[in-house]
Amino acid sequence: MRVNHASTLSVDYFVSYLNLIMISRKVSLKKAILYMKKEFFKGETNIYGEMTETHFNQAIKELKQK
Repeated sequence: MRVNHASTLSVDYFVSYLNLIMISRKVSLKKAILYMKKEFFKGETNIYGEMTETHFNQAIKELKQK
């Protein structure tokens, strides 16, 4: 998935992306998070900025509540 480095990614974006990973790879939320941190963020969750990192963490909290 292509990412525009100039914009902040939303909570909804990450909720959708994490759900897609869990469904397509048939993995738990925990494994989807690890996958995103490694592949999407290249090991640096703040690579796309502080707000995007915050939104990623908020998406994780939302999914844990479901």
